[in-house]
Amino acid sequence: MITTRFTELFGIEHPIVQGGMQWVGRAELVSAVANAGALGFLTALTFPTPEDLIKEVQKCREMTDKPFGVNLTILPTLKKVPYTEYRQAIVESGVKIVETAGYNPREHLPDLKRAGVKVIHKCTSVRHGLTAERIGCDAISMDGFECAGHPGEDDIPNLVLLPVARDKIKIPMIASGGLGDARGLVAVLALGADGMNMGTRFMATQEAPVHENVKQQMVENDELTTDLIFRTLKNTARVAKNTVSQEVVSIEAKGDATIGDLAHLVSGQRGRVVLEKGDMDYGIWSAGMVQGLINDVPTVKELVDRIMEEAQQIIDRLRNAYS
Repeated sequence: MITTRFTELFGIEHPIVQGGMQWVGRAELVSAVANAGALGFLTALTFPTPEDLIKEVQKCREMTDKPFGVNLTILPTLKKVPYTEYRQAIVESGVKIVETAGYNPREHLPDLKRAGVKVIHKCTSVRHGLTAERIGCDAISMDGFECAGHPGEDDIPNLVLLPVARDKIKIPMIASGGLGDARGLVAVLALGADGMNMGTRFMATQEAPVHENVKQQMVENDELTTDLIFRTLKNTARVAKNTVSQEVVSIEAKGDATIGDLAHLVSGQRGRVVLEKGDMDYGIWSAGMVQGLINDVPTVKELVDRIMEEAQQIIDRLRNAYS
């Protein structure tokens, strides 16, 4: 058993988190993560309306009696998002853990706090982590440059980012980016984190609601099989490398691309087709460098149990080696 400030604060057994993933954070995966003793997050904007989110929370509760949360990602979108309504839906649903990401969550905190919700804010820099601490977030998820999705614009990997953050930030911190096995968990604990977040790795599990083609592609891919897109727009995103991501990179390389030039390639609906239909070159889909560590598609429980057992073995081996 590995107990940290994070496990104690959020009432979970293991210091492992499945953060929000668009189109992937559904009840089937989140409940499996919760039942395995980790912390999973439904992704609010996966569901077309706030009412649909409330139904998914109810569905998840029917599948687990353990803690889980909801992710609310606040980012620039091509279509206006009713964030206030989604926040109200989270409060009405009775969920007590929220993961915010993207823009500063300040405007959402008063309502969430009044409802007794604990907030974890995803950050990509120490300065953002300090802001999250100052405005009243309960914990942070620090994303290193290795991560899938949006790693920020500083390009600092976890080996440096985590200890620097730990020296300055006092609230509990989990690490994200490049993490998929027990070695990663032990490493980030040594670097000052209180647990680890896995996104890409949880996609390659049996319960993940994505097409088998996607899961097998991640097994076949290696650590080099990602692209960084939106670099020229200062909104960098790491995605799995395919023909569409390569086309986006090519357009950006010309130096004057706008979001309008890329919109037809990067729409969320095209990415959804990849994840749900398995057409691997139809759109972009988020995946991290951790693909190099993915060699199988286990159940969530098998994955979590394996990580925790091997992590304890590593800790015991190190203790014996240096005692």
